[in-house]
Amino acid sequence: MALFNVRVYGLLLDLQNRLLVSDEYIRGEFFTKLPGGGLEFGEGTRDGLAREFVEETGITVTVGAHLYTTDFFQISAFNKKDQIISIYYIVHSTDTAKIKTSEKNFDFTPAQIADKKGTFESFRWVDFESLNEDCMSLPIDKVAIQILKQSF
Repeated sequence: MALFNVRVYGLLLDLQNRLLVSDEYIRGEFFTKLPGGGLEFGEGTRDGLAREFVEETGITVTVGAHLYTTDFFQISAFNKKDQIISIYYIVHSTDTAKIKTSEKNFDFTPAQIADKKGTFESFRWVDFESLNEDCMSLPIDKVAIQILKQSF
């Protein structure tokens, strides 16, 4: 039975006008995506996104303006029985310096990469001027980046 998978993502810019991205290693594949994740049953989209930011980055965010909701059919990259619906918000935080980030893309150890069943994540900042849709791996994230760039 096909299911809908609702995802929530945040676009966080720091004081240097850089966007936070997540480099992830999932089941032997590399992805660059926006921070966020799956909405849990019983929570609203804003509460779910705030929870995801705490879980992933360790910081509290204020969820701001809605940026985009998926308006086309997208099958999940991880479960071919799920249709993905992603909701994107601009988020704000005064704690961005507390996020552990790297200057290096996919900053994982060889042991992590050797674990084909593992899931690993590292964060980095991307300068807004050099940001474009090609920085993202997932199709819906690419659309969100296009809209973000057009909005600012």
